Amino acid sequence: MEFIIQCLPSFIRNKIENRPGLQRVIANINWLTFEKVLRLGLMLFVYAWVARYLGPEQFGVLNYVIAFVALFSPLSKLGLDGIVVRNIVQEPAKKEEILGSATLMKLIGSVLMITFSVVVIGFLKADSMYFFFVAIVSFGYLFKSFDSIDLWFQSQVRSKYSVYARSIAFFIVSGLQVILILMNSPLVGFLLAFALDFLLATLGLLYYYIYRGNSLLKWKFDLKIIRNLLKDSWPLILSSVAVVIYMKIDQVMIGQMLGDTEVGLYAAAARISEAWYFIPVVISASIFPALIKAKNKGKKLYMQMMQKLFDIVIWISIVIALLMTFFSNILVTSLFGKEYIVASYVLSIHIWAGVFVFFGVANGKYLVNENLTKIALYKTILGAISNIILNIILIPKYGINGAALATLISYFISALLTNILFKKTRIILKMFLKSLYLPRVFRGFYG
Repeated sequence: MEFIIQCLPSFIRNKIENRPGLQRVIANINWLTFEKVLRLGLMLFVYAWVARYLGPEQFGVLNYVIAFVALFSPLSKLGLDGIVVRNIVQEPAKKEEILGSATLMKLIGSVLMITFSVVVIGFLKADSMYFFFVAIVSFGYLFKSFDSIDLWFQSQVRSKYSVYARSIAFFIVSGLQVILILMNSPLVGFLLAFALDFLLATLGLLYYYIYRGNSLLKWKFDLKIIRNLLKDSWPLILSSVAVVIYMKIDQVMIGQMLGDTEVGLYAAAARISEAWYFIPVVISASIFPALIKAKNKGKKLYMQMMQKLFDIVIWISIVIALLMTFFSNILVTSLFGKEYIVASYVLSIHIWAGVFVFFGVANGKYLVNENLTKIALYKTILGAISNIILNIILIPKYGINGAALATLISYFISALLTNILFKKTRIILKMFLKSLYLPRVFRGFYG
């Protein structure tokens, strides 16, 4: 960490020296960013190779199945992540009870998720192949129930251990996918690899949790804690359903309305666009414990920190969107080949949705910290409904470009426009507009 600080420009170094709390946040961001950048680079390479190997049609089947199962994934998380981190920070003595209760809830939710996903696909697709594929992918989510361990590391600003676990799993599975390509494996092999990633990451988290002197044997299931977690998280459960709908429903609707090949083309563009979404998650997750403490110290300090968070994520997203717009054609053809050239037009539209995704992730931390989870629910439901309606209207007229446009407009509605509807969130709309004024952002950064 000391080496990193010395490499920074002097005006930044002066701000963080002798501030151990800020240094821990920066170190945590560095660890998380390191993992995600590694994953991004290798993922795009392997993902593109898989896309070239399978071709748009089979690649479309792969992504249709993954997107379909993702629609049910909120049942496996139950909206608990931010709540669990907050509760551990506020009540560290109840760590074992909180983690044990959250994990039990996630296990039950995962079983429900598997059941619903395999039942529903039977009604949508007559081909039993889809039933088999959905069963494989959905079962992998069962292992993610132990992601509660990651929430413990987040609460302690020690995410490097989660990075170790997920990176090792990711590299193993990426290598396996390359082997599958070289062995001319059928599509089912890649779906099994997808589920294996979850299993290996979970085993890694368990190892590092025990390595840090903790024990699963101390975990307890407390009905009172379970009730309190459900009380706080149920709006977030429904909110997560809405989020997944307007993030994944486009691929499912394209598959139902246009076919598997179009799903493959759209998925290629969406993967590049969504690859950047880790950035606001990393920054917000690392700053979240500090935001909780800042709120206890005073409203002014708290809102200043929120404004700086918005400034950072919004301008990072704008720069990324500009670069991707100008270089979409070169990037898509270089990665996926000329067979996927149509995806470049989708990317140039879809990438701008990232501005509102970045802002929405940061805004979500504010809503959790202010206990405005019901408003988060209303915002995301409106976004999901608008996305479905827009897809129904735009896909038949404009194909996969229409789906990208529907995503962009619905993200704008959910993350930004809906703040007008609620008195307690109108300040967030003002803060977004303030972030767009670049001279003020520079003054705040250099000042």
